[in-house]
Amino acid sequence: MPRRETAAVALTAIVGIISVVTGVVSLSYQPYVTPLAAYVPDTVRSLVSLTGAFTGFAMLLSAWGLSHRLRVAWYTSLALLPVTALQGVAQSNVLSVPLVVLSVVAVPGVAAGRSGFSRRLTLDQGQWAAVGALVSALVYGTVGSYALRDGFGGIETPVDALYYTVITVSTVGYGDAVPTSQLARTFSISFVVVGTAAFAFALGSLVTPAIEARLSKALGRMTELQLETLEDHVIVLGYTGDTSPIVDELGERAGFVVLTPDDDVASRLRDRGTMTVTANPSNESALERARVEKARAVVAATADDADDALAVLTARQMNPDLRIVVSAADEENVRKLRRAGADTVISPASIVGDLLVESALTGEDTGTVADEVLGEELEGDDGEGEG
Repeated sequence: MPRRETAAVALTAIVGIISVVTGVVSLSYQPYVTPLAAYVPDTVRSLVSLTGAFTGFAMLLSAWGLSHRLRVAWYTSLALLPVTALQGVAQSNVLSVPLVVLSVVAVPGVAAGRSGFSRRLTLDQGQWAAVGALVSALVYGTVGSYALRDGFGGIETPVDALYYTVITVSTVGYGDAVPTSQLARTFSISFVVVGTAAFAFALGSLVTPAIEARLSKALGRMTELQLETLEDHVIVLGYTGDTSPIVDELGERAGFVVLTPDDDVASRLRDRGTMTVTANPSNESALERARVEKARAVVAATADDADDALAVLTARQMNPDLRIVVSAADEENVRKLRRAGADTVISPASIVGDLLVESALTGEDTGTVADEVLGEELEGDDGEGEG
């Protein structure tokens, strides 16, 4: 990760840690209060200390998002830094001075790394449904219990209603907020069923993918985290007999990921430890997952020149600076593939003969396909590149 992005992650994490520590300490006691304390009520200082600890945890979550290059984490970090600074000022505590200073200093540092945080947060339909179900359950429990507060013991304010909702849906149930009327008990029964089901559904939909990623990593399989960290890599579109030697050669010289729509091929590649995305090579979402915007080069070798041309057009549109090498199945399509946007088009039908002729006439070693892909030249004995 480049220095600016690394600095943004580090600053956000440090501010989060300091905010949590300062908030917890300030809740316990108020040593060395600043002159500003005379103008800030004790209740306000206690409240911002509590929310300061909460904001600190949110900052740590944002730092985690930044480490995964999420754009939404960059926005939330910039939004939370002024909040932590204001909370530090309102705490009126000498211990909060480092929080205020670092929060202010971190703003330009995080802002400078904007270009490195371009990944969008993507949730599938099931995950969005889980989030919606959980939010709906919390709203139902809070509004319903507050509306029926006369039938509850321990619920007088909206905060009490939210407290009852959270301890019920999480199955904690301290027993300090209980229904006392028949109607309140009926509502509680319905909320326990709805809330517990929504909580379990959300937990399964949102946490299961993370568990699966951990298991995949333990089994040596590709994970989303591995894809997210790819930079300056090569994307191989398709996997055929022509692609196999290219992949073997690239494996020793650069990171790469293979895109193939064939489930059986993808499974075999993953078993060999090869990063693989099962998708159509011309699919924009698949290329985005493979981080085409950060890739060094693309190799298109689907054994279908029409598919290769579409994949080249898509990849070129998503990353105009990308180096694209295509393996043409039909020698007649070489010019067409170049017009589609390929930098180099290799025809397997003639490449062997060309390399043999060049080697025989010049007496020099010829370049490899990987050299074409990576845009490199072989170095001679004198240290200068040779074509």
